[in-house]
Amino acid sequence: MLTCSVPVSAQSGQALPELHTHAQAAALIDVTSGRLLYSTHGDDELRIASLTKIMTAIVAIEHGDFKKPVKVSKNAFGKEGSSIYLKLGEEMTLENMLYGLMLRSGNDAATAIAEHVGGSEEGFVYLMNEEAKQLGLAHSHFANPHGLDADGHYSSANDMAKLTAYALHNPLFREIVKTPTKKAPNPNESWDYKWDNKNKMLRLYDGADGVKTGYTKKAFRCLVSSATRGGQQLVAVTLNDGDDWNDHGKMLDYGFEYFPLTSLMEKGEPVKGYDLVVSNSFQYPFGPSEKEKVENKLVLHQAAREGSADTSFGLRGEIQIYLEGRQIGTVPVYQKGSYLPELKGRNPVASTLASEHPGTFTGALSEVFKKLFLQ
Repeated sequence: MLTCSVPVSAQSGQALPELHTHAQAAALIDVTSGRLLYSTHGDDELRIASLTKIMTAIVAIEHGDFKKPVKVSKNAFGKEGSSIYLKLGEEMTLENMLYGLMLRSGNDAATAIAEHVGGSEEGFVYLMNEEAKQLGLAHSHFANPHGLDADGHYSSANDMAKLTAYALHNPLFREIVKTPTKKAPNPNESWDYKWDNKNKMLRLYDGADGVKTGYTKKAFRCLVSSATRGGQQLVAVTLNDGDDWNDHGKMLDYGFEYFPLTSLMEKGEPVKGYDLVVSNSFQYPFGPSEKEKVENKLVLHQAAREGSADTSFGLRGEIQIYLEGRQIGTVPVYQKGSYLPELKGRNPVASTLASEHPGTFTGALSEVFKKLFLQ
């Protein structure tokens, strides 16, 4: 099977070369902005095999305590499919088990994590589906934490791209998926566990830094990969692709070549004609000739328009950024000389939007990313 599609951005603007893959469905996304750069059959609801574990990992990270021990239950012990060969009753920290989950795709680890974090596998699946709702993943539904084929368990290439872009803003998730090899204490033997990452893209592609492989007899080969070059991180997704390693290389090359992350403004930069400065940097992956079509609209708060006293620590309004009539971001503006706070908002920018302490999930942060990735 060979599929091709016109890039999503080429619907309005200069046509780009067609990108061909062997996938049933595929998507390519820029992590900083959440912009889908390419999609073919991107909303088709398909089996995703162990790509499921991307959702399992981020839910566990947001709801769990990394240092607490996870005990292996009878249900987790000997779980069919790929495994890290945990023993019945064995205990391992959640953090180490997450490495086993993502590097070796352990279904036993997925089940143990789910029962530990969610109270039961069913409770954890509920959290997975709630996360999908929070992130606006309209073409996803989860029935288990490991990805073994099951009725009502599916996602789409676009949803997996958006989910992964979201997850990669989390420092622990980012660190785990880029790790080539991990050692962990083994309470049952004199030697440590040693897990080599199954993701061959880490060795095949320059700049690769994640994310997850997947396969079942019904889903066939599935892959999510990420790579960073020149400060830009991209995520490629293919579902049912018999030549996925090569296709991902082509997709990532395509994104870096035709949609480079471009800076429009820098933190502290003055606003021409006003005694104002922008509060944070703004970057966006523009296709050919798109940057020239950007329009900025300065919207001042009423107090700033009326010249009244500062009541918001120098905040005067915002610059709304549009590309061909569609808003792609917002950057607050402050009175010159004001303290410029760290980024808080929905702007696609170079800095990490997620908290540097990957703790409990908050509705506010979810709303930020939902708006960012689904605008």
